[in-house]
Amino acid sequence: MQTISVQIQDGFIQNFMSYVKSHTEKITIVTDENLELDPYFYERKKQLQKDLQEVENGTAQMISHDDLWTNINKHLDTLK
Repeated sequence: MQTISVQIQDGFIQNFMSYVKSHTEKITIVTDENLELDPYFYERKKQLQKDLQEVENGTAQMISHDDLWTNINKHLDTLK
């Protein structure tokens, strides 16, 4: 069995679902809850994995704790 992602034009969804229902012995539809809750779930997951890998292998650009708070305080000062 193979898994694919299908994009269907809004006006064609009923025709597509009719086709699927007439071929249930060969087609299974599985709802991905991750995509229902967050349409960008897999893109974010991929980016997070990349970010974590960069932190672990030391290639991520990091700033010091002190620099972070200096930047935050500068920004807050501009809001006053």
